[in-house]
Amino acid sequence: MNGLRVIPAWRHGQDRLYVCLTDGRNVAWYDRRTARVNLLSEDRREDVLDALGPFLAGPVTVGPPPVPTPAELARLTLPPDDDLAPNRPGEALLIALDRDPGPTRRLRPDVRRRSLAAEQAVGEALDRMEGGGWRTLHSIGLPGGDRIHHLVIGPGGLFCVRALHARKQRVVIADPMVKVGRREPRPLLRYLRSDAERAAYALTAEVRPVLAPVGATAVDIASPLREVRVLPEEDLCGLARSGGVLKPADVEALHAMARNRHTWARV
Repeated sequence: MNGLRVIPAWRHGQDRLYVCLTDGRNVAWYDRRTARVNLLSEDRREDVLDALGPFLAGPVTVGPPPVPTPAELARLTLPPDDDLAPNRPGEALLIALDRDPGPTRRLRPDVRRRSLAAEQAVGEALDRMEGGGWRTLHSIGLPGGDRIHHLVIGPGGLFCVRALHARKQRVVIADPMVKVGRREPRPLLRYLRSDAERAAYALTAEVRPVLAPVGATAVDIASPLREVRVLPEEDLCGLARSGGVLKPADVEALHAMARNRHTWARV
């Protein structure tokens, strides 16, 4: 026995096996995607390969970790309080409901909870794209109290996604107005375009707006929409099929910029 443990981990699209000492310190990790064993100590080379042996399939590259990219360095130096990456879908609503849950019994459900359910459904659908090289940030606060529900960055570009609760209701869109069931129409497409424009200004890159109705029985669009795409949550995976816009390094650089809270302070 060499006293090493192998611990699997999946984070930000990276499928890795970490090799740790009994006290929890890492001595190496194996990146399945690149088939590379990254050694933190050359002295443990044989022990590491012996521990990883049952998990390796085919030839692997062995060596010291690669030099961090500028995006990785920016992430490593970002204070935790300024990092938006840990935000859960609907983070702002979760905090608001925790502070003020509202009455426990009421005839009509709290609209915040319906909105939260929609953002969580959309967020889960977008997070599933991570394995294809996509990055998603949730609940990005903007000056003035506005908020971007979801920002998606990947090979197909950048998308600003707004979730819309429409469970068992018909959605009628007449740009810029959006009507859900019997509720009064609201200019949601105008708000969505504004969010995308502010994101584009902050990141100095094109950001395309997407409206994501959740649970709608039907979506009727009166006329062709300018710039905006409408994708129910079950069709959001279609974004992952688009590519050829950003290289992996560009995706990581934009994600590093977008996850910094200060990026959004003046938009």
